[in-house]
Amino acid sequence: MLHLALRMAAHRITALLAVACAVLGGAALITTTGVLAESGLRSQLPPGRLGGADVVVAADQEFHPSGDLPVALPERATVPGRLVERLAALPGVTDAVGDIGFPAALVDGRGQAVPAGGDPRTAGHGWSSTKLLADARVTGRAPSGAHEVAVGAGAGPAVGETVEVVANGRPAASYRVTALVGAPDADGVYFADATAAGLAGRDAGGTGPRAGTVDLVGLRVDEGAGSGAGSGAGERVADAVRAEVAGTGLKVATGADRGDAVAPGVGSARSLLILLAGSLGGIVLLITGFVVAGALGVTIAGQRRDLALMRAVGATPQQIRRLAAAQSTVVAAVALVPGVAAGYLLAGRFRELLADRGVLPAELPLTVGPLPALATLLLVVAAVQLSARCAAWRTSRMPATEAVAESRSEPRTPSRTRTGAGLLLMLGACALSAVPLLSRTALGASVTSIAGILAAIGLAMAGPALVRSAGEAAVRRLRPGAAAPTWLALANVRAYALRLSGVVGPLAMGVVFVLTYTLTQTTVLAATSDDTRTGTLAQYELTAPALGGLPDGTLTAVREVPGVRAAAAARATTVVWEYEELGEPAAESAPATILGPDARDVVDLGVTDGGLDRLTGATVAVSAEAARTRGAGLGERIRLVLGDGARVDARVVAVYDRGLGFGPVVLSRELAAGHTTTGLDQRALVRTDGTSAAQAGLSALAADRPGLAVAGTAPDAAGADAPPEVWINLALVVVLLGYLLLSIANKLVAATAQRRTEIAALRLVGTTPRQILAMMRREAAVVAAASLAAGLALSAVPLALLGQGFLGHPWPAGPAWLLPAVAATVVATAYLTVELPTRHALRTPPADGLRAA
Repeated sequence: MLHLALRMAAHRITALLAVACAVLGGAALITTTGVLAESGLRSQLPPGRLGGADVVVAADQEFHPSGDLPVALPERATVPGRLVERLAALPGVTDAVGDIGFPAALVDGRGQAVPAGGDPRTAGHGWSSTKLLADARVTGRAPSGAHEVAVGAGAGPAVGETVEVVANGRPAASYRVTALVGAPDADGVYFADATAAGLAGRDAGGTGPRAGTVDLVGLRVDEGAGSGAGSGAGERVADAVRAEVAGTGLKVATGADRGDAVAPGVGSARSLLILLAGSLGGIVLLITGFVVAGALGVTIAGQRRDLALMRAVGATPQQIRRLAAAQSTVVAAVALVPGVAAGYLLAGRFRELLADRGVLPAELPLTVGPLPALATLLLVVAAVQLSARCAAWRTSRMPATEAVAESRSEPRTPSRTRTGAGLLLMLGACALSAVPLLSRTALGASVTSIAGILAAIGLAMAGPALVRSAGEAAVRRLRPGAAAPTWLALANVRAYALRLSGVVGPLAMGVVFVLTYTLTQTTVLAATSDDTRTGTLAQYELTAPALGGLPDGTLTAVREVPGVRAAAAARATTVVWEYEELGEPAAESAPATILGPDARDVVDLGVTDGGLDRLTGATVAVSAEAARTRGAGLGERIRLVLGDGARVDARVVAVYDRGLGFGPVVLSRELAAGHTTTGLDQRALVRTDGTSAAQAGLSALAADRPGLAVAGTAPDAAGADAPPEVWINLALVVVLLGYLLLSIANKLVAATAQRRTEIAALRLVGTTPRQILAMMRREAAVVAAASLAAGLALSAVPLALLGQGFLGHPWPAGPAWLLPAVAATVVATAYLTVELPTRHALRTPPADGLRAA
């Protein structure tokens, strides 16, 4: 069977190239998705500034919902400070360090804030934290006084110099540099331990919400009990630490796991990779399966005569299907190897894109293992086997004489079951398109592209019947004096509806995919921008990114600027909302804004019930969408897990409409106090009287205070304010569109090349090459027109409902050039992939063409 399959494949190279290209591209995309998923599950961050710690004890920075993947918590959770002494007393522990991080930045001679570390929010540390560095080289002595610091060797100041430091929102103060610390990831400002604890509000005698706590505990063990690979003594120390903290919810990390404790926000990037791979996987599998099945359908259709003759000489139906599957699997096996290799390379490029856009930390590596390749192999081979057997099913089941008779033509009547299933799928896609009317969320909008693709698959199934009906209608309306090429083209449309629909379907899917996927992103972005623009009453915002947050007293100073009518502070965080769905517990991570009652003067959330003036204590405001779907109306109590893992019950005091722009939940300042990595506000929203004097006053205030920056709140019309996810999705559209176009082009070339016999026969009965070219060009025009019309028709309902649900009018938002660009691409693809193979076929003498068939 394998030998026969190879012999058949050798005579159908052109047609099988379409299958090879479909498999290669599909394998690359599936492998890329698999690498992203595996990296999200298994990738390890480097230990960074904890490289010298053998054991790290930190809070669990994940929420673990029942029956689902863990959810990353980006805010630093704390560890009781008294644990440091207990762990230091364990056998084998030589040093126990309670590490803390807080905002700190240097001020240069021009009065500009200079970040002292990778993350200004946690650049300040106590001197004892240098013990956790790997191979630290210290020049000078440890800081001991309240106005002494050590800095990283690359920061610029020398030992003995005086520097200005802004620490945890306090005014800039002078400190003497006593040491330079040289080590990987040693950047930062190191204070005396007691000074650092006081600046961070962590001293045991303090009254702040995080008093008496540390971020993590790092342990060093004696060299004989090191934690290197194979060190039994080091593992015994780690086991002793686990026993000591058992039942506290703290995690003990050694080896490669230490990197997760460096920065909780960085570790949460793995969760993003899992979510990205999950959302990407569904689209990739749908399109790959569709393209591979279509390519195999064209290839097997070109071999119907061979398969029918084999039936005539005694081959059983099962042997026919096995032969078709074996031939296709051989071709797939050849294309899988470069496809998988390309997938690993594409995953690396995609990670670079994510890192450049700030979605992933640059230090998070991809996990390159064999599992994605194995999964790709199983999925692609299964898809090829199933598609090939289905394509050969009709020929294998027919009596031998009927199979031979039908091998040169198509079935007279398209399958009613297939047509009915396709129509039902298109109707179901229309029903699915109504989701954006019911759910004005990003998740509701994502249904639009899924509905479009399902409708395109339905078109592919019902296509033969629809194309035949359209062809018959066109022939009936054809004028008697129509040119011969036009008559031949329309006759081919009617007689070979299955062949034509096999080309129109993928092209229509390409149109649907590009329009729905791109316009969904732009429509959601436009709706979000509209919510934000309409709801933001403030004209300006003040930030201090280099300082890790706004310094204390900034808001008071802003309110004293002439022309300022209102100012309020705002912060962003993440919460996990626990609720019940269909009687089962559910949890969803969501962005949250932290506001106070004074925010009602600078933002208008579109409150429909309650009021922001009640946003004090353990209270929240929720979007109308969340209130409706989760039973969180005014006065109800909801369960939240804050960004550091703290569980709280909060009362709903306001319900608002503009959830896209401001998120599903707004927390009161009191509720969030002590549950963010820093206690500093991220920005101050300022509403003025609109005069230039007020703007000049704010600019002067920002210039007078190191690290402070003022900017307008109006969204950027050029798209620079678009979230990184938008650019990622658009990059995904480009990659998948390239795969679709390549596969469609190969399929069209293969379908045209298989018509050599038809072209040769037409030439033998007197048709000129010019007439054949004209006929084929008219067929290409029919293909392009039908693909565009079908794609636009299938996209119209989902996009109209999306626009109605998100923008209030039945059309989406997006670039005006998109539709002309799509139309030009479809026309060029149809024309070139028909014109070039036809010209090649015309160079072959007709008699030779018939003999080759």
